[in-house]
Amino acid sequence: MSPERNAAVELLDFYREAGVDAVLGEAPVDRFATADLPAPPQAARAPQPAARPSEPALKGGAAGAAPPAPDEATMAAREAARSAASLEELRAILERFDGCALKATATQLVFADGNPQSRVMFVGEAPGRDEDVEGLPFVGRSGKLLYRMMAAIGLDRTNAYIANIVPWRPPGNRTPTPQESAICLPFMQRQIELADPDMLVCLGGPSAHTLLSVKDGITKIRGRWFSFDTGKREIRAMPTFHPAFLLRSPLQKRFAWRDFLAIKKALDAK
Repeated sequence: MSPERNAAVELLDFYREAGVDAVLGEAPVDRFATADLPAPPQAARAPQPAARPSEPALKGGAAGAAPPAPDEATMAAREAARSAASLEELRAILERFDGCALKATATQLVFADGNPQSRVMFVGEAPGRDEDVEGLPFVGRSGKLLYRMMAAIGLDRTNAYIANIVPWRPPGNRTPTPQESAICLPFMQRQIELADPDMLVCLGGPSAHTLLSVKDGITKIRGRWFSFDTGKREIRAMPTFHPAFLLRSPLQKRFAWRDFLAIKKALDAK
């Protein structure tokens, strides 16, 4: 493969990992050029349907309804999450939950993967493009790196449980907003409670900030042990770098390796 072709392939891989999934034309288009056009005659306008009252956040109604206000959605999420008696019920509740606007732009729910009976649970921030397509967390480039890191300490999908704070892909693979994370947090807290792992690994700053209520950056808190209340008991929790960050900053892999060795040591101690 020529250097030019190789560079083009690498650039396309970068765009794909970044969530770019649409091709635009090369010629610029002035989207504001039509702003001064006269409005069509009143008679030519299609009749507008009457406004309908908003529906509850948890429903099985028609798609396309506007999501409720954030506070209302968070309260609905708490009530709905508490009602789940199993992980299967929790997944079904999430499938019906319309309180997070990300559901409208995502392809499907990305709930979890791996063994929910495992002693260790990994939690990232949100699905990416590949995860959105397959419906499973960590299946893209960052997922492959995560599984290599897990394999180095004797873990795989059969003895680890993997999920994300937000179960729907944000557009363009952007970081979920604090509001989006807050709405989805009750479901993740209930998911951790039902899985009841011995150890929690927060992948990346957004996951650590949401679950552990810490404000420092991931470079300061990674590799440190925190306490997490599952709802049943206190367990150990460690933040570490997200694999996607390690792909962009490979020199930081040595610090993530230290974190994984500490995780292995803690698992071997029991």
